[in-house]
Amino acid sequence: MVVKAYGTPAGDAPLAPLNITRRMPGAHDVQIGILFCGICHSDLHQARGEWAGTLYPCVPGHEIVGRVASVGAHVTRHRPGDLVGVGCIVDSCQHCAECNDGLENYCDSMIGTYNGPTPDAPGHTLGGYSQEVVVHERYVLKITHPEDQLAAVAPLLCAGSPPGRRCAIGDGPGQEDWRRRYRRSWPYGNQTGPCHGRACGGLYHLGVKTDRCAEARRGSGCGIAQRGRDGRPCQKLRSDPEHGGRAP
Repeated sequence: MVVKAYGTPAGDAPLAPLNITRRMPGAHDVQIGILFCGICHSDLHQARGEWAGTLYPCVPGHEIVGRVASVGAHVTRHRPGDLVGVGCIVDSCQHCAECNDGLENYCDSMIGTYNGPTPDAPGHTLGGYSQEVVVHERYVLKITHPEDQLAAVAPLLCAGSPPGRRCAIGDGPGQEDWRRRYRRSWPYGNQTGPCHGRACGGLYHLGVKTDRCAEARRGSGCGIAQRGRDGRPCQKLRSDPEHGGRAP
């Protein structure tokens, strides 16, 4: 199906209206009419070709909030009319250890919401600067906020880099393998010594509003826990004394 979008055909061209093709929903797909899409600075980097490997035409956008228009025959998690969100992932292998633990962002076959390989036209994923998107139900999140708050919800779906001090992965048993996988999945950060990222994106935005991060600001360390699909804590992040000893 043909939908309207905003994208660019080249790194030196501005974003402009264009028509793109979305696949028809499959058995496990959710078709979403997009209401809001946040603008992340990574969208601009990718569209301008400032990060290597941009595929054109480029339609950015990975902070998507919308309403379910239709669902495939085997979809169980969502139904037409639901308010939902889509972040920076639209596919993965769905069977590796990371996927089974709800950590699809560490899957070697993770597919980004835009600029990722796909059999759909034009051969790479196209993002949320568009009227509609079709996504496997596994990567669609239920949104329960009131409709008048949806514009503010969209940026929280980002997995990018908020302003703030760096955080380091904890040093407990088994952490080295997790640090190695973190470095592999985010090649732009510090490649030496402990893995350093720029905090934790939209999830961190939520985390800094919790009591634990209030404690972190008082210097007792950040206790945010990253949780898997079953809700069990998977890994903990702590504020890094090397960079100030407290969360932003």
